Amino acid sequence: MSTPLLVAHDVVKTYRGADGAPVPVLRGISMHIASGELVAIVGPSGSGKSTLLQCLSGLDRATSGSVQIAGTDLATLSRSALAKLRRDRVGFVFQAYNLISSLTAWDNVALPARLARRAVRDGDIERALAQVGLTTRAQAKPAALSGGQQQRVAIARALAVERDLVFADEPTGALDTTSGEQVLALLRTAAAGSRSVVLVTHDLQAAAQADRVLVLRDGLLHAELHDASAADLLSAVTAAAAVSQ
Repeated sequence: MSTPLLVAHDVVKTYRGADGAPVPVLRGISMHIASGELVAIVGPSGSGKSTLLQCLSGLDRATSGSVQIAGTDLATLSRSALAKLRRDRVGFVFQAYNLISSLTAWDNVALPARLARRAVRDGDIERALAQVGLTTRAQAKPAALSGGQQQRVAIARALAVERDLVFADEPTGALDTTSGEQVLALLRTAAAGSRSVVLVTHDLQAAAQADRVLVLRDGLLHAELHDASAADLLSAVTAAAAVSQ
Protein backbone atom coordinates (compact mmCIF):
# COMPACT_ATOMS: atom_id res chain seq x y z
CA MET A 1 0.00 0.00 0.00
CA SER A 2 1.35 3.42 -0.94
CA THR A 3 2.04 6.08 1.68
CA PRO A 4 -1.04 8.29 2.24
CA LEU A 5 -0.85 11.77 0.75
CA LEU A 6 -2.22 13.33 3.94
CA VAL A 7 -2.05 11.94 7.46
CA ALA A 8 -3.65 13.58 10.50
CA HIS A 9 -3.03 12.17 13.97
CA ASP A 10 -4.95 13.16 17.11
CA VAL A 11 -5.67 16.68 15.83
CA VAL A 12 -6.97 19.01 18.54
CA LYS A 13 -8.05 22.61 17.97
CA THR A 14 -9.18 24.97 20.70
CA TYR A 15 -10.07 28.65 20.65
CA ARG A 16 -10.17 31.10 23.52
CA GLY A 17 -13.71 32.01 24.54
CA ALA A 18 -14.97 35.42 25.61
CA ASP A 19 -14.22 34.54 29.24
CA GLY A 20 -10.68 33.48 28.37
CA ALA A 21 -11.38 29.77 28.81
CA PRO A 22 -10.38 27.37 26.00
CA VAL A 23 -13.24 26.22 23.77
CA PRO A 24 -12.57 22.85 22.10
CA VAL A 25 -13.63 22.53 18.45
CA LEU A 26 -11.64 19.46 17.36
CA ARG A 27 -11.10 16.87 20.08
CA GLY A 28 -8.57 14.44 18.63
CA ILE A 29 -9.17 13.44 15.00
CA SER A 30 -7.01 10.93 13.17
CA MET A 31 -7.48 10.23 9.46
CA HIS A 32 -5.67 9.83 6.16
CA ILE A 33 -6.18 10.69 2.49
CA ALA A 34 -4.77 8.47 -0.24
CA SER A 35 -3.71 9.69 -3.66
CA GLY A 36 -6.61 9.81 -6.12
CA GLU A 37 -9.35 9.86 -3.47
CA LEU A 38 -12.36 12.11 -3.16
CA VAL A 39 -13.13 12.29 0.56
CA ALA A 40 -16.16 14.17 1.89
CA ILE A 41 -16.53 15.54 5.41
CA VAL A 42 -20.08 15.93 6.72
CA GLY A 43 -21.78 16.40 10.06
CA PRO A 44 -24.26 18.55 11.98
CA SER A 45 -23.69 22.29 12.15
CA GLY A 46 -20.97 23.09 14.67
CA SER A 47 -19.37 19.67 14.41
CA GLY A 48 -16.00 21.12 13.32
CA LYS A 49 -16.03 20.41 9.58
CA SER A 50 -14.61 23.71 8.34
CA THR A 51 -12.14 23.92 11.24
CA LEU A 52 -10.84 20.47 10.33
CA LEU A 53 -10.42 21.52 6.69
CA GLN A 54 -8.47 24.61 7.78
CA CYS A 55 -6.13 22.52 9.94
CA LEU A 56 -5.65 19.84 7.27
CA SER A 57 -4.85 22.42 4.59
CA GLY A 58 -2.48 24.54 6.67
CA LEU A 59 -4.76 27.57 6.71
CA ASP A 60 -4.80 27.25 10.50
CA ARG A 61 -2.50 25.42 12.89
CA ALA A 62 -3.75 22.63 15.12
CA THR A 63 -3.43 23.24 18.85
CA SER A 64 -1.92 19.78 19.21
CA GLY A 65 -1.54 16.61 17.19
CA SER A 66 0.03 16.46 13.75
CA VAL A 67 -0.87 16.94 10.09
CA GLN A 68 1.47 15.72 7.37
CA ILE A 69 1.17 16.48 3.68
CA ALA A 70 3.36 14.31 1.45
CA GLY A 71 5.47 13.43 4.51
CA THR A 72 5.99 17.02 5.69
CA ASP A 73 4.76 17.82 9.20
CA LEU A 74 2.99 21.19 8.98
CA ALA A 75 3.86 22.01 12.59
CA THR A 76 7.57 22.05 11.75
CA LEU A 77 7.21 24.74 9.08
CA SER A 78 7.68 28.46 9.53
CA ARG A 79 4.88 30.74 8.38
CA SER A 80 6.65 31.43 5.08
CA ALA A 81 7.46 27.76 4.50
CA LEU A 82 3.86 26.82 5.23
CA ALA A 83 2.65 29.45 2.76
CA LYS A 84 5.02 28.02 0.14
CA LEU A 85 3.76 24.48 0.73
CA ARG A 86 0.16 25.63 0.32
CA ARG A 87 1.08 27.57 -2.83
CA ASP A 88 2.94 24.62 -4.35
CA ARG A 89 0.88 21.61 -3.27
CA VAL A 90 -2.60 22.75 -2.24
CA GLY A 91 -5.55 24.23 -4.12
CA PHE A 92 -8.68 25.77 -2.62
CA VAL A 93 -12.29 26.11 -3.76
CA PHE A 94 -14.63 28.05 -1.48
CA GLN A 95 -18.36 28.80 -1.54
CA ALA A 96 -17.64 32.52 -1.90
CA TYR A 97 -15.55 31.93 -5.09
CA ASN A 98 -12.88 34.50 -3.96
CA LEU A 99 -12.36 35.83 -7.48
CA ILE A 100 -10.78 39.24 -8.10
CA SER A 101 -13.56 41.38 -9.60
CA SER A 102 -11.23 43.54 -11.70
CA LEU A 103 -9.58 40.54 -13.40
CA THR A 104 -10.87 38.41 -16.26
CA ALA A 105 -11.53 34.70 -15.81
CA TRP A 106 -8.20 33.99 -17.55
CA ASP A 107 -6.28 36.31 -15.22
CA ASN A 108 -8.02 34.92 -12.13
CA VAL A 109 -6.93 31.42 -13.10
CA ALA A 110 -3.38 32.63 -13.76
CA LEU A 111 -3.15 34.60 -10.51
CA PRO A 112 -1.75 31.87 -8.20
CA ALA A 113 1.17 31.21 -10.55
CA ARG A 114 1.89 34.93 -10.79
CA LEU A 115 1.77 35.36 -7.02
CA ALA A 116 4.21 32.47 -6.75
CA ARG A 117 6.44 34.23 -9.29
CA ARG A 118 6.24 31.30 -11.64
CA ALA A 119 6.12 31.44 -15.40
CA VAL A 120 2.48 31.59 -16.48
CA ARG A 121 2.04 29.06 -19.27
CA ASP A 122 -0.84 29.95 -21.55
CA GLY A 123 -1.42 26.27 -22.26
CA ASP A 124 -2.01 25.49 -18.57
CA ILE A 125 -4.57 28.29 -18.20
CA GLU A 126 -6.34 27.38 -21.43
CA ARG A 127 -6.42 23.70 -20.46
CA ALA A 128 -7.92 24.49 -17.05
CA LEU A 129 -10.60 26.74 -18.56
CA ALA A 130 -11.40 24.08 -21.15
CA GLN A 131 -11.77 21.49 -18.38
CA VAL A 132 -14.52 23.57 -16.79
CA GLY A 133 -16.17 24.48 -20.10
CA LEU A 134 -15.33 28.19 -20.04
CA THR A 135 -12.98 28.63 -23.00
CA THR A 136 -15.33 31.15 -24.61
CA ARG A 137 -15.65 33.15 -21.36
CA ALA A 138 -11.93 33.56 -20.72
CA GLN A 139 -12.04 37.36 -21.12
CA ALA A 140 -15.18 37.87 -19.04
CA LYS A 141 -14.94 39.44 -15.60
CA PRO A 142 -16.76 37.86 -12.61
CA ALA A 143 -19.67 40.32 -12.74
CA ALA A 144 -20.50 39.05 -16.24
CA LEU A 145 -20.53 35.40 -15.12
CA SER A 146 -23.27 33.41 -13.41
CA GLY A 147 -22.66 31.94 -9.96
CA GLY A 148 -22.02 28.52 -11.46
CA GLN A 149 -19.57 29.97 -13.96
CA GLN A 150 -17.72 31.86 -11.23
CA GLN A 151 -17.39 28.67 -9.20
CA ARG A 152 -16.07 26.87 -12.26
CA VAL A 153 -13.45 29.62 -12.66
CA ALA A 154 -12.47 29.00 -9.03
CA ILE A 155 -12.09 25.30 -9.78
CA ALA A 156 -10.02 26.06 -12.89
CA ARG A 157 -7.78 28.23 -10.70
CA ALA A 158 -7.26 25.27 -8.35
CA LEU A 159 -6.53 22.89 -11.23
CA ALA A 160 -4.40 25.10 -13.49
CA VAL A 161 -1.21 24.14 -11.65
CA GLU A 162 -0.74 20.51 -10.66
CA ARG A 163 -1.31 20.23 -6.92
CA ASP A 164 -1.48 17.20 -4.66
CA LEU A 165 -4.56 18.26 -2.72
CA VAL A 166 -7.63 20.35 -3.51
CA PHE A 167 -9.77 21.43 -0.54
CA ALA A 168 -13.35 22.47 -1.30
CA ASP A 169 -15.44 24.09 1.45
CA GLU A 170 -19.17 24.08 0.61
CA PRO A 171 -18.45 24.67 -3.09
CA THR A 172 -22.08 24.07 -4.15
CA GLY A 173 -23.80 25.86 -1.28
CA ALA A 174 -24.71 28.98 -3.29
CA LEU A 175 -25.46 27.24 -6.59
CA ASP A 176 -28.62 25.98 -8.28
CA THR A 177 -29.01 22.24 -8.78
CA THR A 178 -27.66 22.13 -12.33
CA SER A 179 -24.61 24.28 -11.57
CA GLY A 180 -23.96 22.30 -8.40
CA GLU A 181 -24.00 19.02 -10.30
CA GLN A 182 -21.52 20.43 -12.83
CA VAL A 183 -19.16 21.56 -10.07
CA LEU A 184 -19.36 18.18 -8.31
CA ALA A 185 -18.62 16.36 -11.56
CA LEU A 186 -15.51 18.50 -12.00
CA LEU A 187 -14.31 17.76 -8.48
CA ARG A 188 -15.05 14.06 -8.95
CA THR A 189 -12.95 14.04 -12.13
CA ALA A 190 -10.17 16.04 -10.45
CA ALA A 191 -9.68 13.32 -7.81
CA ALA A 192 -7.53 10.97 -9.85
CA GLY A 193 -3.95 9.85 -10.24
CA SER A 194 -1.73 11.69 -7.77
CA ARG A 195 -4.32 14.35 -6.90
CA SER A 196 -6.92 14.07 -4.14
CA VAL A 197 -9.92 16.21 -3.25
CA VAL A 198 -11.29 16.88 0.23
CA LEU A 199 -14.86 18.17 0.20
CA VAL A 200 -16.69 19.74 3.15
CA THR A 201 -20.41 19.88 2.53
CA HIS A 202 -23.90 19.88 4.04
CA ASP A 203 -25.23 18.38 0.79
CA LEU A 204 -25.52 14.63 1.29
CA GLN A 205 -26.18 14.03 -2.41
CA ALA A 206 -22.84 15.73 -3.08
CA ALA A 207 -21.08 13.74 -0.35
CA ALA A 208 -22.42 10.51 -1.84
CA GLN A 209 -20.15 11.11 -4.86
CA ALA A 210 -17.10 10.56 -2.64
CA ASP A 211 -15.04 7.41 -2.24
CA ARG A 212 -15.18 7.85 1.54
CA VAL A 213 -17.25 10.03 3.83
CA LEU A 214 -16.14 11.11 7.30
CA VAL A 215 -18.99 12.02 9.65
CA LEU A 216 -18.03 14.44 12.43
CA ARG A 217 -19.85 15.02 15.70
CA ASP A 218 -18.78 17.52 18.36
CA GLY A 219 -15.24 17.63 17.01
CA LEU A 220 -14.86 13.85 16.92
CA LEU A 221 -14.92 11.34 14.08
CA HIS A 222 -18.32 9.67 14.53
CA ALA A 223 -18.32 7.34 11.50
CA GLU A 224 -16.51 6.55 8.26
CA LEU A 225 -18.49 5.25 5.30
CA HIS A 226 -17.26 3.84 1.99
CA ASP A 227 -19.22 4.21 -1.26
CA ALA A 228 -22.26 5.35 0.74
CA SER A 229 -25.61 6.45 -0.66
CA ALA A 230 -27.28 9.70 0.34
CA ALA A 231 -29.72 7.64 2.44
CA ASP A 232 -26.82 5.97 4.25
CA LEU A 233 -25.31 9.36 4.97
CA LEU A 234 -28.60 10.80 6.20
CA SER A 235 -28.86 7.98 8.71
CA ALA A 236 -25.28 8.52 9.88
CA VAL A 237 -25.64 12.31 10.21
CA THR A 238 -29.01 11.96 11.96
CA ALA A 239 -27.44 9.54 14.43
CA ALA A 240 -24.53 11.94 15.01
CA ALA A 241 -26.91 14.83 15.61
CA ALA A 242 -28.98 12.78 18.05
CA VAL A 243 -25.92 11.85 20.08
CA SER A 244 -24.85 15.53 20.13
CA GLN A 245 -28.10 16.68 21.73
